[in-house]
Amino acid sequence: MYPIICQLGPLTVYSYGLVLVLAFTIAVFLLILKAKNQGLNSDLIFNLCTIILVSGIIGARIFYVILNLKFYINNPIQIIMLARGGLAWYGGLILGSLTCIVYLRYKGLDIYKTVDLIIPYIALGQAIGRIGCFLNGCCYGLESPRFGIYFPVHDAVLIPTQLYSSLALLGIFIILRIFQERIHRKGEVFYVYLFLYSLWRFFIEFFRGDSEAFILNLSLFQIISIALLILSAIMLVGIRVASRE
Repeated sequence: MYPIICQLGPLTVYSYGLVLVLAFTIAVFLLILKAKNQGLNSDLIFNLCTIILVSGIIGARIFYVILNLKFYINNPIQIIMLARGGLAWYGGLILGSLTCIVYLRYKGLDIYKTVDLIIPYIALGQAIGRIGCFLNGCCYGLESPRFGIYFPVHDAVLIPTQLYSSLALLGIFIILRIFQERIHRKGEVFYVYLFLYSLWRFFIEFFRGDSEAFILNLSLFQIISIALLILSAIMLVGIRVASRE
């Protein structure tokens, strides 16, 4: 809708980049408050979140570039133009998770316990970040004169899937926080997030206008979502079974 917020001389403030900064700031601030209640070092949590953010953005960008390789081969300079959008969440999830594990092992912290602490706030950051997608005009939905919103950048009336995703992720954040405050087994909060997000992503992909069919009329992201749905369900059952032994 509004890819550029304003221009201050030679400086251009892009809505996507600005919202990402706000998402990180709000999510980390709330997470640090929560971590302090559990006696965790706030600097450690901030460093961890920064590592996850940077590696997540790199992973998400790499995945997005791979999916749009033809365009970026012809326009290589666009690869570094992150302020204009172009991130694939599952790529960020993979690389962000790997770097998180490495950092937690290096610090000698319990991986599942720490991830269970931070994952609700990652969902919150996603919820805020999707507003940036809406303002930028990326991650858009199908054309729908009846249920859509006019996007000047596309000169079309499109379903605002970004806003629906933002609301869904906010709901996931609330569910995870409620679950987090109750007695749970290590790893459950993370896999509940993975299950809920994958379920939502599979559903909303039917209304996305920027995803092509990959196989069986399903997009690549839906295939990945199915795989993560199965994985998270298996892990949740496994955690429950293991706790009873």
